Amino acid sequence: MAHPVPSGYFDAASTEPAHPAARRALLDALDGGWADPARLYGRARQARVLLDGARERIAGVLGVRADEVSFTASGTQAVHLGVLGALRARRRVGRHLVVSAVEHSSVLHAAETHEAEGGEVTTVGVDRHGRVDPAAFAAALRPGTALACLQSANHEVGTLQPVAEVAEACRAAGVPLLVDAAQSAGRADIPAGWSILTASAHKWGGPPGIGILVIRKNTRWRSPLPADERERRRVPGFENVPGAVAAAAALDAYRADMRSEAPRLSALIDRIRDQVPRLVPDVEVVGHPTRRLPHLVTFSCLYVPGEALLTELDRQGFAVSSGSSCTADTLRPSHVLEAMGVLTHGNVRVSLPRGTDPADIDRFLAALPQTVDRLRRDAGVSAQ
Repeated sequence: MAHPVPSGYFDAASTEPAHPAARRALLDALDGGWADPARLYGRARQARVLLDGARERIAGVLGVRADEVSFTASGTQAVHLGVLGALRARRRVGRHLVVSAVEHSSVLHAAETHEAEGGEVTTVGVDRHGRVDPAAFAAALRPGTALACLQSANHEVGTLQPVAEVAEACRAAGVPLLVDAAQSAGRADIPAGWSILTASAHKWGGPPGIGILVIRKNTRWRSPLPADERERRRVPGFENVPGAVAAAAALDAYRADMRSEAPRLSALIDRIRDQVPRLVPDVEVVGHPTRRLPHLVTFSCLYVPGEALLTELDRQGFAVSSGSSCTADTLRPSHVLEAMGVLTHGNVRVSLPRGTDPADIDRFLAALPQTVDRLRRDAGVSAQ
């Protein structure tokens, strides 16, 4: 396969290496899709055809109408627009927002903005696997609830959320549900019943700088930003046509890859889940063991600083992450792990991209015990 996955790259939950289909589509679209798709001359119409084709392709994979799909500048922008736009459109209903405690930081930051502007936020907790209780989520809904948000799967521990059950509760209460599908889109089927969905192309091997905002028909939504005519008045600014084309090509190809790759990656993750506690003392594997994404596992090593462990593993050729995916440059503990009530330090997230070589897993499992033991000895802690 062209452009193989870099050896030891285990941070696909942050970003997936570029898919060959995206690379080819991007180069072609840079030549044919650079003109302004809002104009009427020939090259502009060609760009419009490419943009509309990308929209239809994304819609086909997600099982929605093409006119429900908008391209944004990132997954984070899609979340901000989705959350704040739905809240603005439903202000007469009420100003109450419901979110889970383990949402991505983009959702929580949008909730903070809503709260700072006089809105009310209810945060629904999770169990030790990081999963919300559908009954508890349903109980948080009330007549003044304008919007509810629940991720399809957790970005730090891989736990799948009960989207179908929560969507049914939201439908019964007349509350739109926004699903952040950044970790699931392309990798796994997303349960139906939601009103707004967001995703990010670089998570499935598309280019960075392209997010997806899907607003289902009959869902009330009003842009929280100044008026702009682009993307059906949902997303301001000049459309990134080559990026959209590449994102669509990558999603199509990646979804096809995952039909065989997801079970293979899941077996490799099962091996890590099984072997790490056997090989390394005082380790806690977190996240749901079966209701999970196929490619991701997180574990915490007692008595080891996560940053030191990541640095040592990086020196040995392994790219993994620790703590919150979007606050990893700070010393603040992961809000996800805190909400779960599990260890927040010495935390390692392993997330496998498509094409991961099993030999890399062998090398990782051989290197990890020695690395953890050395760091513990350096800290004056002996193995239990």
